[in-house]
Amino acid sequence: VDNDRRDLDMNSRDVDAQKLTRFVRMNELRLVTEYGPVTSIGVMQSSLEFNLLLITDKMSPKHPERMRKFRAAAELYKGKILFILLDSNLKSNERVVSYFQLKKSQLPALAIFHTPDDEHDVLTPDEISVERIQDFCNRFLQ
Repeated sequence: VDNDRRDLDMNSRDVDAQKLTRFVRMNELRLVTEYGPVTSIGVMQSSLEFNLLLITDKMSPKHPERMRKFRAAAELYKGKILFILLDSNLKSNERVVSYFQLKKSQLPALAIFHTPDDEHDVLTPDEISVERIQDFCNRFLQ
């Protein structure tokens, strides 16, 4: 996944079925999953209870830089939070944007969601940065 190879140290004596399963689960997901009709089922069935959405316009000239920062933050929360890209230009994503009570003028936005209890929070920063994403995630997790 993500053109990256991850290796589990099998020489360690403390590798058991549970640790092997966790390693596979953590590394089978992309760092950032793009939300769409095909991936929505996988996102909803993820074992991770926290989802962080970057709701943004993929056609924006700032998109590549936002994604670079979003991926860097995703690496920090691997196995804890599922990072999801939601393209605000797709008509099929309008329902998700309206769920978080966002307007196009408020985008880009970050929306964090706890699946078991539907608790969520939204941040509409002027600029997306790794530090801002970390602060937002840490506040919500606490």
